[in-house]
Amino acid sequence: MASRQQQKVDLIIVDLRSDDPKKVKKAIKSLEVHGNASVIKPLFGILKEGLPDKLQSQLIELLCSLKDTSVVAEIIDVLEDKEMLEMRPLVLTTIWNMKVDFSDYIDDFVSIACKGSFMEAVDCLTIIENLEGPFMEENILESQLHLKGYHENRDLSSDAQKAEVMSEIAIFIKETDMNLID
Repeated sequence: MASRQQQKVDLIIVDLRSDDPKKVKKAIKSLEVHGNASVIKPLFGILKEGLPDKLQSQLIELLCSLKDTSVVAEIIDVLEDKEMLEMRPLVLTTIWNMKVDFSDYIDDFVSIACKGSFMEAVDCLTIIENLEGPFMEENILESQLHLKGYHENRDLSSDAQKAEVMSEIAIFIKETDMNLID
């Protein structure tokens, strides 16, 4: 049986999908008090479905203000969800505006930068440069493998701007790797 807290959160999610803007606004306020990590995926789902601009902005602002580290794994799940690919730029922007450390996922950001668009690569670079660390050696090694794959498979006539961003990421990874050795 779902806890009282989870039932309350479930009702808030239902209200967020309401056609009544006042109800949605109240639900966003309620999330500030009663929300937990379980709301992350539904919130991005609601953003994907669309809300009026002002309410959309308030919901994004709420996500950016999160400080609870329990949301990290949930947000990474949204980033990796193939059904949420169109939301990836918004998720990345949210991450680099949050006050939560995603250092354990540096290799995921490198992978997204390698596979994604120029803007996704820029967002990933911003996130990577602001990660606090310490970094685990296996994550740095995985990052190097992603970068190697990117350089081996990239079309030389493709986006020069993205290649520049990718070289910035490679420099960061190389410097981080050298610091691990010291």
